[in-house]
Amino acid sequence: MSIRFYKPYTSSTRNRSISDFFDITKCFPEKKLTFFIHTARGRNSRGVITSRHRGGGHKRLYRLIDFKRDKLAIFAKVFSIEYDPNRNSRISLIVYDDGEKRYILHVSGLVIGDLVVSNFNVPIKLGNALPLGRIPLGTNVHNIEFQSGRGGQVARSAGAFAKIIAHQASTVMIQLPSGKLRFFQKVCWATIGQVGNVEFSSFVKSKAGSNRWLGKRPHVRGSAMNPCDHPLGGGEGRTGVGRLRPVTPWGKPALGKKTRRSKRYSDVFLVD
Repeated sequence: MSIRFYKPYTSSTRNRSISDFFDITKCFPEKKLTFFIHTARGRNSRGVITSRHRGGGHKRLYRLIDFKRDKLAIFAKVFSIEYDPNRNSRISLIVYDDGEKRYILHVSGLVIGDLVVSNFNVPIKLGNALPLGRIPLGTNVHNIEFQSGRGGQVARSAGAFAKIIAHQASTVMIQLPSGKLRFFQKVCWATIGQVGNVEFSSFVKSKAGSNRWLGKRPHVRGSAMNPCDHPLGGGEGRTGVGRLRPVTPWGKPALGKKTRRSKRYSDVFLVD
């Protein structure tokens, strides 16, 4: 895959870059693996905005992705590589030997005609899925499970991968895409390789409409508001925060303060 650069015919095309979609081999999705999903657009059941800056966006069908990879010991052939409007990575349509079709995340380097399989003893090959305890050190993996049988939840975005660092009695230490180290149970499953569409982070949107297509509405800085609308507002010209502890309009600490809640069942697996 490569990047397509626009010429500056207008202000909106200046510095704009997108994918050339050269790796896409099929234009329309598999009909039986798609369905329409309703989104709340940031509203609750009464129509009140509870999550700001959301709404609009292009209509799109949801592709049913197989994150569990629970069809064991049956080989599947990569049939096509497709675009998915619901995620920044590509997806691959695989066809099993018994005729069943499923979508999986496209693995960088996987081409049409390649065979993939999920089982406890399979070769360490791109696209194959197996438990973490059976993957050697230094291997790049993605679509990692937090809990066995729940389906992959870690390292699923475009270009993401995690690395096996160490094996212990019942756990495996993995370096996450963020650089943090975390322990996972050996019985959790993962897929070999790196998620495709690696160049996604290099794309430049260059116009506000690109975000509106994604359902993201404009965001106004608090410092640009009046004091009655935001704790950081007011002042003549561009001014600083002006208070010891910056907060949001609802009194929650902001501007660098970590607000992640302690998770008793999850924090024990993090490596400080």
